[in-house]
Amino acid sequence: MSGMPTENKGGWRKSSYSGASTATDCVEVAFVASEVGVRDSKNTNGPTLAFPTTAWRTFVTMGEC
Repeated sequence: MSGMPTENKGGWRKSSYSGASTATDCVEVAFVASEVGVRDSKNTNGPTLAFPTTAWRTFVTMGEC
């Protein structure tokens, strides 16, 4: 994921579904060009996943059902 922001560059947003700051299930997303990055907000230096924006849109839409 060459275009994903790093911890210090910002650009990551915490999911509104992650709950309170003490929640154990927290994810962050970053939108860069034609990719969406996903990472664990408790481990911001850990691995990240990248999805094409079309795949992310389908995933989010399926979750609304």
